[in-house]
Amino acid sequence: MTSHLHIRSQLEDGQDGIITTVRSEDVGWKSLNMQVRRLSRGEQIWCHETGENELVLVVLAGRCTVRSNKGNWLELGRRASVFEGMPYALYLPRHCEFELAAQTDHVEVAAAWTPTDEDHPAQLITPEQSKIEIRGGGNATRQINSIVPPGFDCHKLVCVEVFTPGGNWSSYPPHKHDLHKEVQDQLVEADLEEIYFYKFNRKGAFACQRVYTDDRSLDESIVATNNDVVLIPEGYHPVSAAYGYDCYYLNFLAGSAQSLAATDDPEHAWTRQTWNTKDPRVPLVTHAMEELVNS
Repeated sequence: MTSHLHIRSQLEDGQDGIITTVRSEDVGWKSLNMQVRRLSRGEQIWCHETGENELVLVVLAGRCTVRSNKGNWLELGRRASVFEGMPYALYLPRHCEFELAAQTDHVEVAAAWTPTDEDHPAQLITPEQSKIEIRGGGNATRQINSIVPPGFDCHKLVCVEVFTPGGNWSSYPPHKHDLHKEVQDQLVEADLEEIYFYKFNRKGAFACQRVYTDDRSLDESIVATNNDVVLIPEGYHPVSAAYGYDCYYLNFLAGSAQSLAATDDPEHAWTRQTWNTKDPRVPLVTHAMEELVNS
């Protein structure tokens, strides 16, 4: 049975065009939208207007040029795939018109946008600005690259990319962010819509993701493959990468706060106390890879 939270890629490998699209009005969300595109040099130009939205653009593969009424960026991207380097990204404010053109034979870009009534400056995010964080422990160790973290000069958007070695768990212990909750003026949980966009390092790879609420009114298990999307409208949402296959997912979030504040599933929160070691396979990508590409 196909899950309403699971969106398959629209393209076969090697084809250019729109890989996947998430429109808030189509999925019953308040605000978060996403599109992933594949372009080739000289073949297509992506023209887009942000309108009343702020937008973050992440270069997944290849190199591209962005020209806009808010500025021009002529050298965006270096890595041949998400497993071969750190991210380049671009934050664009509302009322921005831009054109994106591929500079290499294979370019993949992901963009997410959400409505805003605020104006923030257009900003380039380089690999050097992307902080690497190693979270978890044991076989729940994973790598997080911050792209648009909490505190970034924007209104609502948050963006990170996560690398999970084969056989490991991620987004663990299971956590949720579907309620805006403050305790003594401190935000402890934000109400966020979230998108997972998956990539893998080998053909045939997959990950399993469960999405469930406390009362189990939502309880779905999803098998995600390359270029798949999983939607998180509410509930806990842990991920397990299949043995032998490193897993990447790009997270876009937006909601009640520019935050990642979340609440662990109390049944599984105890697992944090068992994290006495880190998986030596992480980080899977490093800033040194970017230095090698540029040398």
